[in-house]
Amino acid sequence: PQNIFSPHSDRFHSCHKNRSCQFGINGDPTKQALWRSSIKDDSVKVSNKRGTLTFATAGPNTRTTQIFINTGNNVFLDKQGFSPIGEVVEGMDIADKLYSGYGEGAPSGKGPNQGLIQAKGNEYLEKAFPKLSYFSKAKFI
Repeated sequence: PQNIFSPHSDRFHSCHKNRSCQFGINGDPTKQALWRSSIKDDSVKVSNKRGTLTFATAGPNTRTTQIFINTGNNVFLDKQGFSPIGEVVEGMDIADKLYSGYGEGAPSGKGPNQGLIQAKGNEYLEKAFPKLSYFSKAKFI
């Protein structure tokens, strides 16, 4: 399948200073629709410390393409089953600068509604949330 991440397309849609910054919903709804299957959980073997990358989840075995960067030490997530899958080896200074002004997504906050991102993609985000940070370049090793 195609790579889910697209430069200038994928936004960090839920950022919280000194906590986390989440991404992984493709800005093109057609591409995102290809990746809707759930991913089985992994057991927690590494703690959610600053700089680790972790799948977002809505409960057991509900992971999809959404991942967050732990921009703070979130070890409390370990007991909730959030299992880090990697770490940022360079560029945490950039992660700390990602736009966090919208906060939590709707309906509990002022940030983007994930259902609308999946349905309308960047058309929705660029119009309603123009300050969101996005990938211009990323290297997964």
